[in-house]
Amino acid sequence: MVQDIIGQFHPAIIQIATQTGTGTGFYVKEYDVIVTNDHVVQDNAEVTIAGKSFDKTLARVWYTDRKHDLAFLQSPANVEIPAIRLGTYEALKDGDEVVAIGHPYGFNYSATQGVISKVDRIRDGLKFIQIDAAINPGNSGGPLVNTSGEVIGVNSFKIQGGDNLGFALPVNYLRQALQLYAPHRGISSTRCHSCDYLVLPENIDSEKYCPACGTEVKLPKMPEQEVVPTGVAKTIEDILKELGKDIKLARDGVNRWEVREGSAKIKITYNAENFFVVGDAYLCQLPQDALKIKPLYQFLLQENYRTNNLVLSCQNQNIVLSCIMYDLDITKEGGVKVFDNLFKKADFYDDLLKNEYGCLDRIEE
Repeated sequence: MVQDIIGQFHPAIIQIATQTGTGTGFYVKEYDVIVTNDHVVQDNAEVTIAGKSFDKTLARVWYTDRKHDLAFLQSPANVEIPAIRLGTYEALKDGDEVVAIGHPYGFNYSATQGVISKVDRIRDGLKFIQIDAAINPGNSGGPLVNTSGEVIGVNSFKIQGGDNLGFALPVNYLRQALQLYAPHRGISSTRCHSCDYLVLPENIDSEKYCPACGTEVKLPKMPEQEVVPTGVAKTIEDILKELGKDIKLARDGVNRWEVREGSAKIKITYNAENFFVVGDAYLCQLPQDALKIKPLYQFLLQENYRTNNLVLSCQNQNIVLSCIMYDLDITKEGGVKVFDNLFKKADFYDDLLKNEYGCLDRIEE
């Protein structure tokens, strides 16, 4: 039963990334929006999204709600995503089985099973569903689902240091927010965290105050000038831009980027604590024919003597082409040469290893 629920929800689960982090969302077809947490989008008016049925793309943030920790994003165009049902909060009982679905710590489409510890835990004047199913960084914004395959909450937060003390916003709050937003779909809006009034561009007072109570609010408005990172992160983005990559789509969280070159996927990470930048190009997988593995290993070792600043290795079943640079040494000019070489060789080796050694296409989530 749980497996059926997970399979049903996978196409509707959305990966979300910003410059400052990652999270989860889910598509609600009835309102044609992607639902997530407000703290996932973090004041960004545009975020990167990806799903089972579409490649990574940019999505506009249309609605934010700090009090209920909700945000609604524009859904991808010309993509068919199956409908999922919203459940009824009033029908929930302590002890009911639930499943939390999301992308914790980058492990995509993970599901954790548990039970409702308390249906109506009060926190900051709101009711939350307390669950013992693990909610971890990256899970935020994903759906909490009952055994009937209905969304009964939005995974929101956990108690730091607590043992599986997770909390989800009940679906009745979500339904209220969706109904409030629906007549203004496609318009930048925010819900006042003091009086719950829906603030729109047409009614906002002096461009920053709620017209009902005077509380300072902020609409999800596209900045006039793009906010760019500084230091090594800026240098990396300058390099990627020089190589023709879309920076906004490449961003994959804090000091992380992901790009494609041909059939290869390249992940770039800046480890500020250890002062180095790593580029890992994930190529194909080891062949099923055992007789081809030994000559393949010999080829990889031989190529490591020939490649300049690049290393071929095996990580589990994956063949990976990597480069490493220390942050004090990296410059735009030097980085362009290193990454250009990595990108070109990644695409080259991916094709060669499949054609010459029977390597398999890499399995992707």
